[in-house]
Amino acid sequence: RNPALLRQVRRFPWITNVTLYGCLFAGGDFVHQRFSRTTQELDWRHTRNVAVVAFTFHGNFNFFWMRFLERRFPGNSVRMVMRKLLLDQTTAAPLATSVFYTGVSFLEGKEDIFEDWREKFLNTYKTGLMFWPFMQFVNFALVPLYMRTAFTGCCAFVWATFLCFSRQSGDGTAGAALAWLFPHKEDGAEVNDKTDASKEGTVASSPTQN
Repeated sequence: RNPALLRQVRRFPWITNVTLYGCLFAGGDFVHQRFSRTTQELDWRHTRNVAVVAFTFHGNFNFFWMRFLERRFPGNSVRMVMRKLLLDQTTAAPLATSVFYTGVSFLEGKEDIFEDWREKFLNTYKTGLMFWPFMQFVNFALVPLYMRTAFTGCCAFVWATFLCFSRQSGDGTAGAALAWLFPHKEDGAEVNDKTDASKEGTVASSPTQN
C-alpha cells in the first residue's frame, strides 16, 4: 500500500477515484494500439476519445454508483454482496458497455453511432459476464468504499484493452480477443508460405542471366 495515495483518496475521494479510473481506462486503449502494431504511429485521437468517455461518464458514474449500492445494501455479508453484484451486472454493466460504443462513435463523428453497439453489444456483455462478476465480488467483499472506483479502474484497464480491440477489429467475443493475443502458428506459417511463393514467382519471372 502507498500511504500517501491512500491519504489522498480519503481526503479527495471523488477527484482521485475518477482521475485514476479515467487514466487507467484510457491506458487500455494505449496498450491495445501497442499490441496491434498496425501503424508506426499511435492514434492519439482515438485514445483521447476513449479518455473523454472514461472521465465524463464511466469514472463519475462508477463513483456514485458504488455509493448508491452501499447505501442500498450496506455491509459485506454474502447476502449483501450478492445483491450488489446482481444489480451491478444487470444495470450498470450493460449501460457502461452501451455508453462506450455509442460515446466513442459519437466523438468520432460517425453517421450511425449505434452501428458498433448493434453488432457487438450482446457478445461484449456476455464476455463481460466471464470477467466482471469475479472482479466485483472481490470489490464489494474486500475493498473499502473509498477505494472501490479506483479498484474498478484497475480492472477496467484490462477491460478497456478488450473493448478497444472489439470496437476496431473484433466482434466482442473472448475467442476473437484470444486469437488476437495468441495467433496460431499455422497463421504465421501460412503468411511465410505466401511470402516465399511470392519470392519464387518474382525469381521465375525475372530474365535468366548468364
